[in-house]
Parts: sequence; structure tokens; C-alpha cells
Amino acid sequence: MTKPLLIEIGAEELPAIPFLKELPNIEKKWSDILDEFNLFSDFEFYYTPRRLVFFHKNFIVNQPNKIEEIFGPPVDVAFKNGEKTKAYESFLTKIDNDEQNIFHVEKNGKAVLAYKKEIKGVDSKSLIPQMIAKLITSLNFGKSMRWGSLSETFIRPIRWLGVSFDSEIIDMELFGVKSSNFTYTHRQHSFEKVCYSSIKEYFETLKNGGVILFQEDRKNLILEKIAKIEHELNCHVELDLDLLHEIVAITEYPTPILGSFDEMFLTLPKEVIITSMKEHQRYFAVTKNDSLSNKFIVVSNAFTNNFELIQKGNEKVLRARLSDALFFYNNDLKHGFNVEGLKNVSYIENLGTIFDKTNRETTISLSIAEMFKDRLLVETNKELFETLELIKRASYLSKADLLTEVVYEFTELQGIMGYYYATSFKENPFVANALKEQYLPIREDSELPSTIFSSILALATRCDTLFALFSEGKIPSGNKDPFALRRAAIGIIKIILEKELNFRLDIVYDFVSHEYKKFDFSLLEQFIFDRFYSMFADVNPSIIKAVLSSGEKDILKIAKKIEAMSNIVSKEEFKEQFSTFKRVANITKDVDISIDLTVDVNLFENEYETTLHEEFMKVSNAKYEDYEDKLDKLFGLKKLLDNFFDNVLVNVENESVKNNRKNLIASIYKSFKEIADIKEIAI
Repeated sequence: MTKPLLIEIGAEELPAIPFLKELPNIEKKWSDILDEFNLFSDFEFYYTPRRLVFFHKNFIVNQPNKIEEIFGPPVDVAFKNGEKTKAYESFLTKIDNDEQNIFHVEKNGKAVLAYKKEIKGVDSKSLIPQMIAKLITSLNFGKSMRWGSLSETFIRPIRWLGVSFDSEIIDMELFGVKSSNFTYTHRQHSFEKVCYSSIKEYFETLKNGGVILFQEDRKNLILEKIAKIEHELNCHVELDLDLLHEIVAITEYPTPILGSFDEMFLTLPKEVIITSMKEHQRYFAVTKNDSLSNKFIVVSNAFTNNFELIQKGNEKVLRARLSDALFFYNNDLKHGFNVEGLKNVSYIENLGTIFDKTNRETTISLSIAEMFKDRLLVETNKELFETLELIKRASYLSKADLLTEVVYEFTELQGIMGYYYATSFKENPFVANALKEQYLPIREDSELPSTIFSSILALATRCDTLFALFSEGKIPSGNKDPFALRRAAIGIIKIILEKELNFRLDIVYDFVSHEYKKFDFSLLEQFIFDRFYSMFADVNPSIIKAVLSSGEKDILKIAKKIEAMSNIVSKEEFKEQFSTFKRVANITKDVDISIDLTVDVNLFENEYETTLHEEFMKVSNAKYEDYEDKLDKLFGLKKLLDNFFDNVLVNVENESVKNNRKNLIASIYKSFKEIADIKEIAI
């Protein structure tokens, strides 16, 4: 038998950002609790700024019975010489001395004691309060608060609670609030509590009271009304999805309203306007003919038909913000870049100032530019000296916008504002663009620097951050990464792969190591290479380990080797080949493959040695388009290797012959190891 179950936890307005971070876990946590209590049933989860709601259309009235099976010690441990041991007595105590129901079963190839008992299910409504309390304590919103005389904490004070099992209110208490049959509607509808006599009436009460309970309905309503505005004005609304989710979380009755601002503010960089609207006011920007317009969308939470005052109020607030931004921007243009001022801005303890960091990055940029010199010169279409001077200039100006008034007000615009100022000050376009793109990528799905020139600056700032922090022992551990070094490392790899640049961090470090305290560079190198495991999450980790074990240092080559090896391993025939090549690795484990391996054909005693050697030399000396092509040819030696192993004894008494045969097999293993150490692969 089932009944509908409604749980409403009412609170003061939930802060959107911490709530949205925990949101993906809420339904999973409730599902886990339902499973734990053997009461799982389908449910729907709703939320508004003031409530969390769980609704089960069919919740079982009685918890089902279940069979509990308890395993004890092995029989030969429970009994010695026909006598019961302490292990037996301990098991008997565990099952409440119900000796007559003990039996023997086989488990993991051994006879063990076992016991089964039926646990009768209890009335579901007696368990629901425990389940709700467990859910609440499991939710993690970051910071929480206490209120009144309570010792318990939650993201915001709980103000009402409704737990209805069909028409029955389940008696329970949460944070000092007792479960009742009332709720609250939209504040513009009523400040008073509203009672309901059934779950159906609860939903109707909210609907009639200006609360759109289902978050997807609120989102769709926003999108529909925005689409209507776009159609009527022939414009485009920039729908930032993070902002959309935030607005859905802070509204109960959302209504998009079109507002406008003075066109004179369009002289500001568009990022300043959009940031002013999005970050401070939660407005959506509006474009027309691919250009930012003087319109914006504000989503009201008012339960009304007259939005004129709301529109004018928001326009007034935005005007004040844009006026400040325009004042700051014009001031910055008057004063120009103040690079020398960076000498007074500390970077990190023991690592000097931001000016010092800029100087280190300049040195790094020049070393990286040397690596990519050919492609860089083609891109800039300038002579080497002139190009390097532009690299120096970009590095020198890279952090100058940190001292501007606009960046002081809008810190997220660092780099971007450097671009606008550099453009206004007639800097070279490559320099200006590099300032804008130096922090890319900034997130998982972020765009990357658009040019090799910009990539050099982006790589340099990350390299210095990693070198500097590791030199001070500030190495991430566990989940702690206060300086975002993992993100810096991933950024380096992404840029390298995007631009297909052959890049070795050790070469860069050797060039600039005198700028830092000495530290174990291998730790940093391993830290960088470990990022491949997360970046290639769909690849067998042992393949990544095999490639890294090859000793390769070039980041681009590592990635290409991982892809090649992964493609080979995914082929159906690989499992058949694999045992042969594992044997190759095992036979030669005592051979030093770091030295030249001499194979003397005059010591061959049969055709299997000769044929294998001849074919291997062809494979070894051939030119290949890519690593996968070479691996295919190496794995193609399987049949000849099998013939060799079937017909040739490696460990013969004649030392010269034995070593010659080992060197032959080791040479094949060494060719593999240039791409990946096959002994590390597990399938």
C-alpha cells in the first residue's frame, strides 16, 4: 500500500551561489537515504529561495521485510578437535545466541558459519523524521549559521516545516520547528501563513499565491518571455547560463523586464558594461546587429502586473554604476600605464613584488619564444629582433592594468582592460592581444589564446607561478590548492596541445632557474605530468603510466603517445598480442637498455633469430607518419616473436649467444619504450 508524501522545509532566503554548488547532490543524498532505510520510491524535488520540497506520489506505508545474512568464521576456525572455539562463541553472541539457526555455506572456497534472520519492516511514518534529519545534516553548503539558542547549524534559519503523509501531518521537529499543515506564499501575496488540508491543496495554494514551485517552470518562463522580447525588438539577449541558474534560484515568480541606459555609456569597453550588469545587478546584456546595445534584461521577482517602478529603479541603479565605471575608465586613460608602481605591490612572501614577477616572466617568455621561433616569426611577419622586442614589451606591460581604477573595481577584468588601454595607447596589436589572453584558459570550458604570441605570455605567467611556488615549498596536497597550481598546470598542457607546440618544461627551467631558490624540479615535473590522468580521464590509466615511464619530457609528444597507445590497446586483437609483448619486457628486465645494445648476426644459430632480427631492423629503420603507425609495425612482430620463443632457448650456457639473444629481444623492448613502457600496461 502506498500514500503520497510531501516534505516542505521552509527557510529564510537561501543564498544562490552556495546553494547551487550543493544542488547536484541533494537528490542523490535523499535517494541514498531512501535506499538505506529500504524505502526507495520515485520522487520529485523542487526548490525556491525559501523552500526545499520533496514529493513522492507513491510512498510505501510499511517498510518491507528483509532478510539479513551474517557470515561468521570459517568452520575449521570455529571448531577445533570437535570443540567450539572463542571465534564460535563471538559469532554466537553477535547473532543473539540463536544457535539453532546457524548453518554452513561456502564462501571464497571455504566453509564458513552463516546465519539468516528476517527483519520485519516498521511503519514508514515512524522512520521519516529520522530520514529528514539525516538529510539536513548531510547537506553541505560551505558556511552555515546558528540562530536563537540552537547549537545546530544550517545555511539559513528554518522557519516552517510541513511533512504530510497523505492527509496526516507527521509529528516531528527540526531546529525547534514542529511539522504543521501550513506554508507561505509569495510575500507580495501575503505575509501570513496559509493552511492546507491536503497535498493537492498545498500545490494549489502556492500556485494561486504567486509561487512557481517547479524550478524548470521558472526557467522556461524566463526563457519564453526573453524570446518574446528578442522577437519584438529584433535583438539578441546574451544568456549566461550561470546567471540564469542563479536567477531561477532566487525567484519564486520571475518576470523578465526590458530596461535601458544612456547611450553615452557605450563608449566603455563592453566587458565593463556587461560585468557591471551581470556581477553586480544580475542583468542580462542585449546585443543588436552583433554590437552591445543600451538595453538590458532584469528579471523581477514581483507578483504584480505593473513593473514600471521596478524598471525605473533598476535603470537608476545601473546608471550610477556605469557613471562610476566611466569615470574610472577616463581617469585610467589620462594617467596611462604605471608599471613602476608594481614595485610597491607584493606578490607572495619571499617572492618579491609583482614587478619582480613581471621580470621573471619576461625571461621565461624569451626562452619559450626561442622554442617556437619559426612559427612565431611566420605569425608576426617580422624579423627576430623586432619580434623579441614585442615579446619583451608584452611581458613588461602584462600586469600594468592591476593598478588601474577599473581593475581595482572589477578585478575579473584584469588582462581584458590591459588590452583596451594598450590599444588606446597605440601599442602593437600583438602586444595588446597578448595582454587580454594571458590568463586564458580561465576555466574548464574556456577559450584558449588565439595566437602563438599570446600563448607565449600565457605559458610564461603559469611557468613562473609554478616555479616560484614550488621553490617556496607551496606544493598542493590533497584537495588543498590555494594558489590554483593544478589549474595552472592544466592550462599549460591545454595551450600546448591546442597550438601543437613541442614544449619541455625542464628546458625552460634550466634557462631561468637562477631566478628561484633551488628545489627538486622532478616534483614539479611529476606534478605537471600527473595532470594527464585527469585530462585523459577516458583512457586506461596504465597507458598513461606506461607513456610517462618512457621518460618522454615533451608535453605534446606525451599526449600524442597516449592517444596512439590508447588507440592500439582498444583494438580487438590487442589482447592476443599483449601476452607476447609482456614476455618481451619480462625476459629483458635485467638488461640495461640505456646503453647501445649490440646484436651480432654471426652468433645467430637458427632461422628464427635471423628472421626476427631482419624484420625488426626494417621496422626500426622505417619512417613513420605518427606513433600509432610505428606501434602497429612493432606489434606486427608478434608472430615472429612467438616463433622465436617457441623455437629458441634464450638462457643457453654460451654467454655470448645468451647475451646476443637477450639484446635482440631487449632492442625490441627498447623501441617500444621510446613510446611507452609496455610492462606498465594492465588490461
